[in-house]
Amino acid sequence: MRAHEIDYRIYGEEMQYVEIELDPQEGVVAEAGSFMMMDDGIMMETIFGDGSEQTKGFLGSILGAGKRILTGESLFMTAFYNVLSGKRNVSFASPYPGKIIPIDLTEFRGKFICQKDAFLCAAKGVSVGIEFSKKLGRGFFGGEGFIMQKLEGDGMAFVHAGGTMAKKELQAGEILRVDTGCLVGFTQDVDYDIEFIGGIKNKVFGGEGLFYAKLQGPGTVFIQSLPFSRLAARVWASAPQGGGKARGEGSVLGGLGNILDGDNRF
Repeated sequence: MRAHEIDYRIYGEEMQYVEIELDPQEGVVAEAGSFMMMDDGIMMETIFGDGSEQTKGFLGSILGAGKRILTGESLFMTAFYNVLSGKRNVSFASPYPGKIIPIDLTEFRGKFICQKDAFLCAAKGVSVGIEFSKKLGRGFFGGEGFIMQKLEGDGMAFVHAGGTMAKKELQAGEILRVDTGCLVGFTQDVDYDIEFIGGIKNKVFGGEGLFYAKLQGPGTVFIQSLPFSRLAARVWASAPQGGGKARGEGSVLGGLGNILDGDNRF
């Protein structure tokens, strides 16, 4: 195996974190900002690129970093190594309420495709790269653009899904339609495309957007009930506007409720 063999345990229900157990000289790489805590004896190192390119010299590091720029991520990742004898633990937290999904790449023939911000951490040696869409409609309307993220190798990786996670096993030819924002990731055999929602009433009044993702098996698909974009939109809609109270706070009557509870600002 090229990737380090790591053990793990996931804690929590709604705001989960994953604890990685490292043997001596084992390592794990993670997105900047996901670190939670670590035992004494863990060395932290900022690396250029995704970590898997480090043995290929400076050019390999540049290519690894370039891939991360295209997916909208930072140039750097953080690696954590156990430099002492005995086992040591390091933990990484999910960025918002949801579930952490362990992905054993050996079960998916060494490759898993996911949305750009789903990756949390992985065993040292797992490659975090890009997956270009070959379909024009998927690129323009898929919500993730022409580029998605791919995890390659033979180790463990961990991705995050918002809200509750659903795992669907599709048989050959079986089709699943999903809101584009709710798609977390899928295996390499799944055929992924974008379909236009028909019907003028659906387009104008449906409130669900004009497109959905069409996934055709065979393969495994992971779906999230609460995309971060949806959560952020709800928070923004409820936030105080112009320094005032949140809209409708304290009353189902919205702006009229603000008058009734003594807030006359508009």
